[in-house]
Amino acid sequence: MMTVVTVPATTANLGPGFDCLGVALTLTNTFTFSLSDRPHVSVRGTEAAAVSSSSDNLAYRAYSRFYQYLGREAPPVYLEIDLGVPLARGLGSSATAIIGGLVGANRLAGFPLSHHEVLELAIEMEGHPDNVVPALLGGCRLAVQETTGGWHWLEIPWDQDVVPIVAIPDFELATETARQVLPPHCTYGDAVFNISHLGALLRGLETGQREWLQLALGDRLHQPYRQSLIKGYADLHRAALEAGAHGLVISGAGPTLLALGDPVTASAIATALKETWARFDVQARVEVLAIQRQGTTVRDR
Repeated sequence: MMTVVTVPATTANLGPGFDCLGVALTLTNTFTFSLSDRPHVSVRGTEAAAVSSSSDNLAYRAYSRFYQYLGREAPPVYLEIDLGVPLARGLGSSATAIIGGLVGANRLAGFPLSHHEVLELAIEMEGHPDNVVPALLGGCRLAVQETTGGWHWLEIPWDQDVVPIVAIPDFELATETARQVLPPHCTYGDAVFNISHLGALLRGLETGQREWLQLALGDRLHQPYRQSLIKGYADLHRAALEAGAHGLVISGAGPTLLALGDPVTASAIATALKETWARFDVQARVEVLAIQRQGTTVRDR
């Protein structure tokens, strides 16, 4: 039996929703599991050479972690990975590997764990919920932690006329590097600023109201510090707005940028971002995407 797990890319934060808000996008990684005599990992795709094909592969580690959690020995598998999500670009590639490994293991074990339990394991491995939750469940999701430490994830309505446009540059930015530039503390003023903007963002995404989205994408917790790591950010932000975008934010930890537009402006925004980055000698893959509402899928073949 072969089990095929397809996991969508994600974009996290969306400006003020730092480490708690994310949305699944229509780019995917695929993980195929086949029971085997011995463990083996095979990786295909344009960046396959950068992904480990040994037991320290992140998807395989997630697969093994699942069985460790059950207190059982992991059966050896042949794991084939087809890459469609760029690595180290702020589009949740590590989250796809974690979810892919856990979901594949859950299927082969006969689904002993619920989605909730799988996500608790995924958050433990990833360290934060903003990518892994929408990667598994699809759509736009807000992760909320209980005072006792448990998690809840709320589905956030996303108006069909709010279109995500991603600009993926030809350089990488490690999440660890992007986190190192953040200060250890923030002021009450900055916290209140983000709380109010996140509220406006949730209403803007639900209604598609342009003026609310234009207001809502401001942030004081992470983007002001990370912009210096992304060449040409100020020019890109200005170009996106002039082309009709509601706003431009850093996707996850970057360096991919996410613009929100509408069906009329999306193509012009994509062109503006690509041309602007080219002026800084950065080649960028710019795509008009959609929200992947289904989340992770599993099928046998």
